[in-house]
Amino acid sequence: MPAYDFRAPRLFVDAPLAQDARVELDRDQSNYLGNVLRLAAGAPILAFNGRDGEWQAAIEGRKRPDGLVILQQTRPQDRLPDLAYVFAPLKHARLDYMVQKAVEMGAATLQPVLTRFTQTSRVNTERMRANVTEAAEQCGILSLAAVAEPVPLERFLSQRASDRLLVFCDEAAEVGSPVQSLHGAREDGHDQGRVGIDVLIGPEGGFAEEERALLLRQPKILRLALGPRILRADTAAVAALALVQAVLGDWGGTSAWKPGRD
Repeated sequence: MPAYDFRAPRLFVDAPLAQDARVELDRDQSNYLGNVLRLAAGAPILAFNGRDGEWQAAIEGRKRPDGLVILQQTRPQDRLPDLAYVFAPLKHARLDYMVQKAVEMGAATLQPVLTRFTQTSRVNTERMRANVTEAAEQCGILSLAAVAEPVPLERFLSQRASDRLLVFCDEAAEVGSPVQSLHGAREDGHDQGRVGIDVLIGPEGGFAEEERALLLRQPKILRLALGPRILRADTAAVAALALVQAVLGDWGGTSAWKPGRD
């Protein structure tokens, strides 16, 4: 694992970062640094923007923090693996949790899909993006996952690239070893930079039979059981992404993925 500074506060800023650059803080950032963290002018902080790596910076301002002066780069920019987490939306706090955990697991894209038994059809994508940023700030992540607008499952399947592997986590699948199934996909060439991967988790009520039939007709699909117990959707997210990252992803130290999005 690369060396991280876990003690210095980190802040995402939507501005170019380079040595001696100055970045203006918005009101929420100023309040967070000054009133929540109790930091004053001159205090060190780590800044990142998802494009230029991570930089050591110092707070500027008299009465309150109002800017940063960028000092030196601490880590170069990296790229996320080409991993999309596709899910039926949940309500409120559980959706917040699921978004944060998917970001921590290394997902590059979060794609809500609407199914027959989806709990809610209203998705606050701005809140999802705020959770993405917060998770990245807290966990030393340099690239921000993209948040897509929700679409019906049928539309997502019709528009996705056919050369991507679809890991379909199905509660009705025969229980077997998910690790063995994923190793089988690896032996078939679904890693080593050849394809991106979509990991699909359904709603709490499961998939309708016509949805399952449509999914099983997709090219390059891997139907996966997540063990002998029924998992809540947010728990299934963590379990599925951990399995995929461990076998096909970048948890082995040397990434098996092709470079992700810029």
